[in-house]
Amino acid sequence: MLIVPYTSDWIEDYNKIRLELDAALNGHDYRIEHVGSTSVPDLAAKAIIDIDIIYETDADFLRIKSHLQAIGYFHNGDQGIPYREAFKRTGMLNNEVLDKIEHHLYVCLAGCPALKRHLLFRNHLRKNQAALLTYEAMKYKLAEKAEQDRKQYAALKELHVNDFIDDIIQIEGNL
Repeated sequence: MLIVPYTSDWIEDYNKIRLELDAALNGHDYRIEHVGSTSVPDLAAKAIIDIDIIYETDADFLRIKSHLQAIGYFHNGDQGIPYREAFKRTGMLNNEVLDKIEHHLYVCLAGCPALKRHLLFRNHLRKNQAALLTYEAMKYKLAEKAEQDRKQYAALKELHVNDFIDDIIQIEGNL
């Protein structure tokens, strides 16, 4: 199944990844946030940990980028979302944690709209059971419609979930 019931293992997985990232970025200015569905207790999700590293200045970004490359990530650009830079594992360096736990890693400028969107949505779902259940039902329905295909699910989610997220952003505060 593409969408699986919530497990507290996701928090443990996030903490393991965070320890690796903290070790690599030691001494630099940054903040790390667990975002996405795996960061919301009791929400079913794809078992992929979403992480945002937050920076303040261009110089901070360049240092973070360099250190991430040193531990086996490559910079995959902003993928069309300004100030949200994607990083992927290269496969060139082995790391028992970073290669074992599936995750998406983004480096975001503090205060950018993409980061605000991640945090506002996560925080709303954490405190609003009705929104959590509505979103979860949408996810299961889209996964079924996509026949459990990850790429098809992502495309459907992009088409059908943004309005729901936009409504929540309006409730929580403007970007």
